Amino acid sequence: MSTIQYCKSLLAMAALGACTAALAAPMNHTEYVAGKDRISADYKVDKAACKQSTGNARDICILEAKGKEAVARAELEVGYTGKPADAAKVPVVRADADYKVAKERCDDLAGNAKSTCKTEAKAVHEKALADAKLNKTVGEAKKDAAQDKRDADYSVAKQKCESLTGDAQSACLISAKARFDKV
Repeated sequence: MSTIQYCKSLLAMAALGACTAALAAPMNHTEYVAGKDRISADYKVDKAACKQSTGNARDICILEAKGKEAVARAELEVGYTGKPADAAKVPVVRADADYKVAKERCDDLAGNAKSTCKTEAKAVHEKALADAKLNKTVGEAKKDAAQDKRDADYSVAKQKCESLTGDAQSACLISAKARFDKV
């Protein structure tokens, strides 16, 4: 499997992981601490398994274990806080981890093949970072668009209320403000 194919498959798995994390219900502090402990234990097991390898294969194994841990911690943080900023960090952490592994895989090569491998790894990394940035930008744009729609709907509701008089108008305005989160 080429470096590019490997990275593409990792990115596809990353997208599935991000969707799963986004759909999960927020966890309490006890679950968060247990998750951190599980991640640490998994990392120790993965790192211990690397002792069976030697040379660059061992280095790759260790970087994969560290990357898996970093991504799991980032996903755990999203599950705990539910913050969009934390969710935006997950693809960046994943891209960085994948890049480190891909660069280390290139060390098995020599000459032009090694140089090309590192260039491909860097290109895949930059594309993944660009995708992460694009997703963040799209998310912000959707949020802005939703707010603009609410503002437009509120304007229409307010205009309709103005056709009423007295208490009916007041009640209508109060209802419109509550419905469209206007204080």
